Amino acid sequence: MHQLTYGDIKAATDRIAGSVRPVTLAPVDPGAIRTAHRDPLDDREPQDCEVWLALEYMQHTGSFKARGAQNFIQAHRDTSTLPDAGVTIASGGNAGLACAWAARQQGVTATVFLPTTAPAVKVAKLRGLGADVRLVGAEYAEALAACEDFAAATGALASHAYDHPLIAAGAGTLLEEIRRQIPGLDTVVVAVGGGGLFAGVATAARHHGIRTVAVEPENCRALNAAVEAGHLVDVTVDSIAADSLGARRTSAMALHAAQQDGVHSVLVQDTEIVRARQALWDHRRVAVEHGAATALAALTAPPHHVPDRDLPTRPTAPSHNYRPGNGEKVAVVLCGANTDPSSLVQPTI
Repeated sequence: MHQLTYGDIKAATDRIAGSVRPVTLAPVDPGAIRTAHRDPLDDREPQDCEVWLALEYMQHTGSFKARGAQNFIQAHRDTSTLPDAGVTIASGGNAGLACAWAARQQGVTATVFLPTTAPAVKVAKLRGLGADVRLVGAEYAEALAACEDFAAATGALASHAYDHPLIAAGAGTLLEEIRRQIPGLDTVVVAVGGGGLFAGVATAARHHGIRTVAVEPENCRALNAAVEAGHLVDVTVDSIAADSLGARRTSAMALHAAQQDGVHSVLVQDTEIVRARQALWDHRRVAVEHGAATALAALTAPPHHVPDRDLPTRPTAPSHNYRPGNGEKVAVVLCGANTDPSSLVQPTI
């Protein structure tokens, strides 16, 4: 298996320069995020942490996925391995949209497979991006099988939502942009689903000596469970953020990245995800996916007690929040905004 390297991230950064929107960063109000209890041995002057929101939901197609899709297709074009049959993927979510967008940018066909139960709005959006949409079966697994058969029969290039080094490397370009805008960045906080964004960001962050906080919903913890087990495992998926973070199994690349120094695992409750998402709307008029709010929830969630009966089965129980230290510089990735804004409560005046 190809282990992702910083060289992969650097190559992707050069490859997609000018093809994606540079990330915009917005500072969080001073004092809005609580810091950790001060280390009594820290003799520095007390300082608030500096927290920045990386507004990656403003990316093409509304999520970071455009980076990986563009890198994937451009790399194959550069090596003359992009077939006449184009690219194919089974995904009605952010990955499918990004694949269709990148294919259109490169002038090739994207054939996207979806189950017949896919929402009409997603089908319309994909067709609007020029994709050839195929509706097959009642479940995603059937659409995936049809996609694999199509690739085998036509020679189309099969893409993946997250488990491919070119996809993950493209996602990692985000960290390169963030650190250029925040000199002395200490920590990046990122939500984890299948692990493509995490693997890319964590690989780049480790190269620069930056900590990565990997945040998952309590009941969508494919990466955390794999780290605990020491190998890939299937997990139950049951979270309000499952539409974008609901991978049953993380990638081997993500597990490898999580096993390196400088990675901190956080699990947050759905109630905290909802609260963080609502706060973004109330205070900034930002409407993001629950998956994007999951990253912010790590900084805003209170700690909660882990019952003693859980300890034998969870010897490496993760944190339930992340508190920055004295003067720590933190970037929180808001990774996507393909959401229904009507689910946000209008604040009372």
